[in-house]
Amino acid sequence: MAQWVYNFAEKSGDRSADAARLLGSKGASLSAMASLGLPVPPGFSITTEACRWYYEHDRALPDDLESQIDVALQALRRATGRGFEDARRPLLVSVRPGSRAVMPGMMDTVLNLGLNDRNVEILATETGDRRFAYDCYRRFIQMYGDVVMGVDHDLFEEILDDAKADGGHEQETDLSVEELEALIVRYKALIAEELEEEFPQAPRVQLTEAVKSAFASWMSQRASIHRSINHIPEDWYTAATVQCMVFGNRGAESGTGICFTRNQATGERGVYGEFLLNAQGEDVTAGIRTPRDITEAARIATGSPYASLEKQLPDAFGQLKGHADKLEAHYRDMQEVEFTLEEGKVWLLQSRAGKRTARAAMRIAVDLADEGVTTREEAVLAIEPGMLDQLLHPTIAEGAERTVIAQGLPASPGAATGEIVFTPEEAEKAAAQDRPVILVRVETSPEDVHGMNAAQGILTQRGGMTSHAAVVARGMGKPCVSGAGMIKVDYKNHLLTAGGRTFRKGDIITLDGGKGQVLAGRVAMQQPELSGAFGTLLEWADATRRMGVRCNADTPKEARAAYSFGAEGIGLCRTEHMFFEEDRITPMREMIIADTEQERRAALAKLLPMQRGDFIELFEIMAGMPVTIRLIDPPLHEFLPHEEEDVEAVAKSMGIDADRLKSRATELREFNPMLGHRGCRLLISYPEIAEMQARAIFEAAIEAGRKTGRQVTPEIMVPLISLKRELDHVKGTIDTVAAEVEKETGVRVHYQVGTMIELPRAAIRAHDIAEVSEFFSFGTNDLTQTTFGISRDDATQFVPSYEAKGVVDRDPFISLDLDGVGDLMRIATERGRDARPGMKIGICGEHGGDPVSIDFCESIALDYVSCSPYRVPIARLAAAQATIRNQTRSS
Repeated sequence: MAQWVYNFAEKSGDRSADAARLLGSKGASLSAMASLGLPVPPGFSITTEACRWYYEHDRALPDDLESQIDVALQALRRATGRGFEDARRPLLVSVRPGSRAVMPGMMDTVLNLGLNDRNVEILATETGDRRFAYDCYRRFIQMYGDVVMGVDHDLFEEILDDAKADGGHEQETDLSVEELEALIVRYKALIAEELEEEFPQAPRVQLTEAVKSAFASWMSQRASIHRSINHIPEDWYTAATVQCMVFGNRGAESGTGICFTRNQATGERGVYGEFLLNAQGEDVTAGIRTPRDITEAARIATGSPYASLEKQLPDAFGQLKGHADKLEAHYRDMQEVEFTLEEGKVWLLQSRAGKRTARAAMRIAVDLADEGVTTREEAVLAIEPGMLDQLLHPTIAEGAERTVIAQGLPASPGAATGEIVFTPEEAEKAAAQDRPVILVRVETSPEDVHGMNAAQGILTQRGGMTSHAAVVARGMGKPCVSGAGMIKVDYKNHLLTAGGRTFRKGDIITLDGGKGQVLAGRVAMQQPELSGAFGTLLEWADATRRMGVRCNADTPKEARAAYSFGAEGIGLCRTEHMFFEEDRITPMREMIIADTEQERRAALAKLLPMQRGDFIELFEIMAGMPVTIRLIDPPLHEFLPHEEEDVEAVAKSMGIDADRLKSRATELREFNPMLGHRGCRLLISYPEIAEMQARAIFEAAIEAGRKTGRQVTPEIMVPLISLKRELDHVKGTIDTVAAEVEKETGVRVHYQVGTMIELPRAAIRAHDIAEVSEFFSFGTNDLTQTTFGISRDDATQFVPSYEAKGVVDRDPFISLDLDGVGDLMRIATERGRDARPGMKIGICGEHGGDPVSIDFCESIALDYVSCSPYRVPIARLAAAQATIRNQTRSS
């Protein structure tokens, strides 16, 4: 018989060898804390395998699950003296879903389960606090009615708002017992009216339905979107944790909160976090009430008028700090701890690796290694490479003029400028049109996650540093200002009022997530610097990794940025991009429309000094590091205008007849240009183009070498090779020019000629091509296109639906298709090095900056990866992690 239930209440405990996989991160955490002797309310976990069964059997629970739950409930009765039907001490529990992946706010929790018309009276008598008991019952009916029964949450909120208004109250904590009792009657009536059924009074029925609801929430829209964004497999499923209730709403010495063992924004060591007095857990995470600071230092820093936990309840603060220190020591990582304070006693509800900004993650990883808690290799492995994106984007420039219209909490660092939108749907629509937007909400909920993902930044009127908006924004690396209570959001009229000014949908604002400021209009930004812990961690990564990291750079600006980020050369310079600049496009077009070779050479002679100048600058910036220059690749028609109005304007500027230009554009147009007259095919048809580019490269290498005093060894890459004889032909042209330049200058340039492997035939026949080619570089953009037969430009029309339906795990243009494209790369690498031992092989497609793809490149022993400049630090870290993992696999 399968074991569906694991009890963490008994000292003997049940432990799984892979607890997080089976019990979810929440269940595994509770089990571990219980084993450490920490104050954990007793309970049990229902496994992810039960959830799998639920979905594989038409959303039915396993036949023997109910009996196993009954056994676990009996264990709870022995541990607590409480039972659902006990006439003096009724059992109340929470039901919380939890996958092995942390998904804050994405699935639905139920608290106070077990209350009914009878048990609420018993609870009131037992506690001597009738208001507390009915507040719990009110919360339970609202939560259960929404989460389990499916009644719209807003309908409950409308009734609650009416009750507060009728009584003249601002907060629900001000409602009297009589008002709570009346509210409960209205809640029940709402359920009966909406569903034509009564609110269930049997606690055991409540529990079964809540477990089903926990499993069902795994496939909710917001959970599915979160999994898609964060690449969490659907078949991980969720566990459900059933735990005895402890109550934060029992008066002045009770409360609930979240604490971090280090500052989640900066990484500084010490307890940080927020709490609410006389409240339950959802009050903090929902952002409905602005919470208080845990420490006095944080309270002073934020200017909060409310007493901190440290000041108001120092004994409870001491308990919490001690537990937090013990948990960090156990897990050897910064922890996020959910706790409830019940009449002065701290209870722990969960501990997990704390959400943190990238900057904080860097510092924490380095500090833990420096403290001797972890090793440097563990520090390198601790950082998810994609997090570095958060540190590689603009912040507000020092000295920039700031028109501050509102101050909130610095919920997630960074800066963003965009148009105001008020709904997630508007944010998605704008993103599809490449319009940057700021999503403005009173407060966010998990249903807003798709809009948050689309927006450049998030601004909320309510909520704290651990509200939904803050947590999700930090995870996404989006700037966020939360709890900006001085703003007013008017959804109906699409207005934002702040600083005595009114802003409408479409108006521009800027967020400074690091300072919690909202600024009017656009504000100057500055680029980040790699220093401090960031620099230290990347130094450790560089000392660890085997593969080199180059950049894809076509301009001096890109090359300088990449160099500053630690690039070790240029792995791809796309020369055609240089021809689109205003002073070059005209001679380029003259070359294209030329009728004779003589006319083409005359036009190319105008381009030669321009191209030579570009190469000189790139060689100088890279200061002797390798520079791989790809000869012209795209078809010629891309350089010509096609719209009637543009044709007329260009013809006039060139002093030629518009019909001639139009005729030439028509001649060059192809049915499938991706597979047409481009790359080496152009260079064979028009060798004078290869001659000009080769001459520019060699003359630039000589000049740059003279200026820098360093030998320049250019790597000339011929694109779209599928036949050895194609490369023979183009390399012959290049070698001839090299000899001519040496004869003219008396200087011999050392160079290499290689090719991009971007066609399946080239990969399969790599041993033939390697007889001529001195290096390979995988052009995985085109190799993916030609392997799948998919145009990258059109893939967005159906690849997202493929991902959603599980046809592919990830877009193959973002992360390498390891089985197909990866196999071709493996074949080409092996055959190429068989023919040319020690052959240098790299990758220069966009996959060169994707950590998963980099891991694969390490596994087939590529020499380097090349990526866009702002992905270079990510690639450096990912390459180091790949080295460590590959060594682990080999040992």
